[in-house]
Amino acid sequence: MAGGKVRAEGRAIALPCHFGEWLQGRIGPQGPVALVTLRPEGWGMTGRRLPGPLTACRFGAGQGRIAAPVLARFLRDLGLPATGRYLLRPRFAPGLGTGMSTAALIAVARLAGFRGSAEALARACLAAEGASDPLMFASPDRMLWASRQARVLAPLPAVPRAHLLAGFWGPALPTRANDDDYPDISDLLPAWAAAPGLAGCAAIARESARRCLARRGPADDPTEALARDLGALGWAMSHSGAARALIFAPGGIPEHGADVLHSAGLRGICRLRTGTI
Repeated sequence: MAGGKVRAEGRAIALPCHFGEWLQGRIGPQGPVALVTLRPEGWGMTGRRLPGPLTACRFGAGQGRIAAPVLARFLRDLGLPATGRYLLRPRFAPGLGTGMSTAALIAVARLAGFRGSAEALARACLAAEGASDPLMFASPDRMLWASRQARVLAPLPAVPRAHLLAGFWGPALPTRANDDDYPDISDLLPAWAAAPGLAGCAAIARESARRCLARRGPADDPTEALARDLGALGWAMSHSGAARALIFAPGGIPEHGADVLHSAGLRGICRLRTGTI
């Protein structure tokens, strides 16, 4: 099944997340906001559904909540009954740029019995939250995705395998659907589509992140210097959140890397893997 596997009893589920983007921005000055998501291995959201009347769905702290009226409309948009109590557990706190809000909606849909297309699920997620990550697809990092339109703009080659030294810098900042103040990345897309290998992908991600920071801040972000000091191939970020990831070839993360990130003020430091080739 695209976007996750339901366990045999049909009442528990594990779904992927993302960790920022390889690149994100406008396609031309007036073009749509588009991205290539960075998907780590492993789960991002787990959940169970209990019978009973529909209640608000809470997941994590802060902004981790889907109000009951939004949840009811979402389920009805998918042709599902607006009933049940959903118990969700996110891998990362909401609002940090890891796709927890989209993952929560997908979890609800799967737990409620949705078996339709990824495209239909993407449209329902867009209606519920105004912008959507492509986590409902089996290979979300192999597409150029218009997040404010919930549609695939173009297929892309597979991402090379990489190890990531990751963490969070700055506060939780839930995505605003009407925020389209991103730099133009149209010149970066042909190079990405040409499958440039891990070093090339890391360089493109670094350039996209640089442009985002130059336009949107924060000006004191330490990730560029950390990547240089630790010998990373490049680095990636959530272009609207706190997630940051230094990109290394498999096995290339320095043993002291986590300590360096912690000393620089990053939190939630972890090692992740991504890519398929």
